[in-house]
Amino acid sequence: MIVFSVLYPAAAGARFDTAYYKATHIPLVEQAFKSSGLCGVQVLHGLSAGDGGAAPYLAIAHFSFESAAALNASLTGPRAAEVFGDIANFTTIQPVTQISAPL
Repeated sequence: MIVFSVLYPAAAGARFDTAYYKATHIPLVEQAFKSSGLCGVQVLHGLSAGDGGAAPYLAIAHFSFESAAALNASLTGPRAAEVFGDIANFTTIQPVTQISAPL
């Protein structure tokens, strides 16, 4: 399993439409990438930092894929441009991404 994490840093004046993200963007990602190996999605909303301060990220999404090849097939596939193009519809934040595997 490979996990593609997308983190949206908290930033003063940044726009992040949580309702659109949950109702439209995440279902789009699921629909677009399921056939190429997406097998799970977890979306988290930042509440606070570990020390009780402000959360460093507004939202974090973890997308699980069957393999690195499945992730690559999704990110370079025919619907990737549609998924990435939709980002502007819900945020002005430049997301941070990371690819991970279980230890």
